[in-house]
This record gives sequence, structure tokens and C-alpha cells, in this order.
Amino acid sequence: MKRRKFIQQTSHLVAGLAIAPVSQGIVSCSSTKTTQEYPIIDTHQHLWDRSIAKLKWTGPPIDKGDFLIPEYRKEVDGLNVIKTLYMEVDIPAELRDYEAQFSLDLCADPTSKMVGTVIYGHPGDDDFRSYILKYSSNPHLKGVRCRGKKEKLFSEKALSNIQWLGDQGLRFDLGVNPTWLGDCVEMVKNCPNTTFILNHCGTADPVALFPEDIEKPRAPKYGAQIWKEDMSNLGAQSNVVCKISGIVAHVPGYNLEAKHLAPTIDHCLVSFGEDRVIFAGDWPTCLFNMPLRQWILTLKEIVKFRTFKEQKKLFHDNAERIYQV
Repeated sequence: MKRRKFIQQTSHLVAGLAIAPVSQGIVSCSSTKTTQEYPIIDTHQHLWDRSIAKLKWTGPPIDKGDFLIPEYRKEVDGLNVIKTLYMEVDIPAELRDYEAQFSLDLCADPTSKMVGTVIYGHPGDDDFRSYILKYSSNPHLKGVRCRGKKEKLFSEKALSNIQWLGDQGLRFDLGVNPTWLGDCVEMVKNCPNTTFILNHCGTADPVALFPEDIEKPRAPKYGAQIWKEDMSNLGAQSNVVCKISGIVAHVPGYNLEAKHLAPTIDHCLVSFGEDRVIFAGDWPTCLFNMPLRQWILTLKEIVKFRTFKEQKKLFHDNAERIYQV
């Protein structure tokens, strides 16, 4: 399918993604105020169409359907999600220009509610700067994320390019193995003018921090103490922002509740402070465990004892400021 045709079809479908009326507000657990009084910005929205590309990292239940704006709209209906940011999906290399332009085109369509995009780009590549410069003049480009081997990400070339990325006013998303977090501390120290967005609570495994009185569904993927120390050290760096997201996907088939996730999330909130944490949906990857609606409501349950101002920063204000949307 040609990109233009796909964009036209998608644009037609997104027209229904409108701001929910006040009558659909859900009462906050900590206040009589409704969620309409703090609208939500989802900073991590994936989209893909199987007719365009098959992604190597998907699996049941997200390996058979298409995940586009209409499906997303159904997931968040009534939750007052007013803006979203696209996140790259590790699409095959030959389609990366397609993905970049596709997401930028959606950002240009106000009916999509998409206001920014994070594209794929590896700072260890020889053509990294020339590739980014193709899109950097577009105000909807907000950042870059990559995947790959540790040696390439922490190379001198990558470090230089990450510093340069900050000079362009762009952010760098860290989607890294949790065992790399200690190395990331030195990276962010050496790039003080670059804003780093730490994805998915540092790719945390919530099982590692399950309360002691709850039986674990499996062995933790790493020790809790080293993750907590690394996250505290990253949180001490003023140019790092933590996305509160992603952790539910690591425990498929288990009935996760607020009590299971709270220790991980609370540590992130304490480590980074109220001004450097942002909500992210990670849809449809969250479907490995729960619908996006359930993830949003579970997170609201976890933070219900925090002030209304803190909740609003997490779900809206910080993203608006950090991404300038």
C-alpha cells in the first residue's frame, strides 16, 4: 500500500478522536474533581498496519490485528486523553523513512490529536546526523529512540551524536536493558544539554519489587536493589525524565493490580521528583497484560494519595512542558 493512500485512510478514520464531553468524566479516587480537570497527554503511542510491515517483536495478542487511531480512540473513550505522541516501532530499516513521514503527517492533521513523534535513529550509525537533519526542521519531531547492542550505544560516536541531538533541541529516548542503567548515568552526565527520556520505568520488572506477602508468578529478572540504586542515581541527573509506563507488559497472563505495581512506580516518582515524570500508555504493547483503560485507571489508583497538582503534572503538565506541546 502506498504511503499517501494509507495516510488518507488513516486521516479519515481519526476524525472521531475528539475530546470527551465533561459528562463522561471519571471521578478521581482522591478528589471530587473529575479527570476532565486534568486532561491526559499520552507520550508513547504505537501504531501499525500489518499490510505495511510485520514487526519482529510482537506476539499474542498483538500479532494479528491492526493498531491505528480508531482502535486507540476506543481504548481511551471517556478518559480525556487530549494529545498523544507517536513512538517508533522498530520497523524494518527500509521503512524507517516511511514511518517518520507517516507520523509527521498524522501530527499535521489536528483530528488525530497526535502532536509529536519520536522516530528511530541510532546515534552509532555513520549517517545519523544526515538522517535526522531530513526531519529536524519539522516542529513535530520531538526526539529519537534506538535499539541495538550495548557496545554501539555507548560508543564515542554515539555519545557525540547524542550531544549533538540536544544541540538540535531534540530529546533522546533511552529504551535500554535494566542492567545498562548504571552505564546510562555516565552517558547523561556527559551530555548535559540533552534531555533523556527514560522509557518504561527503566524497563523495570515489577515482579522484582512485589510486596513480600505476595507470591511471585515467576522469578524476578534481576535484583531489586541494584535497579533501585541505578534509578536513584539517574533520577539525580536533572536532564533525565522518567516515563511511567511499560511495566505491565512484562507479566503477561497475571492479574496485575495496583498493589503489585505500586512499589516500582513509587520508587520512580520519588527518584525523579514530581517535575520529571510523565505518563505513557505504551499501547498496544500494554495489551500483553491489560487494556490501556485499565492501565490508566490502575495508575490513577496508585497515585490517588498524591496531591491533585502532582497527579496533573504526571498525566499532563510535565509532558506539555518537556515536549513543548
